[in-house]
Amino acid sequence: MGGGFLAVPALVTVLAFEMQAAVGTGLLVITANSLASLATRSGAAVSLDWAVIGPFVATAVLGAWDGKRLAAKVSGPRLQRVFALVLLAVAAFMLVDAAT
Repeated sequence: MGGGFLAVPALVTVLAFEMQAAVGTGLLVITANSLASLATRSGAAVSLDWAVIGPFVATAVLGAWDGKRLAAKVSGPRLQRVFALVLLAVAAFMLVDAAT
């Protein structure tokens, strides 16, 4: 779980970003963080398993592309409601996982 679930609401409430801009900014920060981590690991003695990394990268790129396309069709308030529902679902899953 990345920090996007905290960054997006903070960008919307504290910095008054529109929802679409907050989601895009959150994804940009996560991407930069991931690239920095990947660059750091690539300099280490441990080799990277591209058979594992590749599908994650491909899925992230396709998800970002589809997300951008869908975000243009969804209003800000509706996107906020969907984000809140997803956040609640993740919180419930984490609570159940921690209890078991």
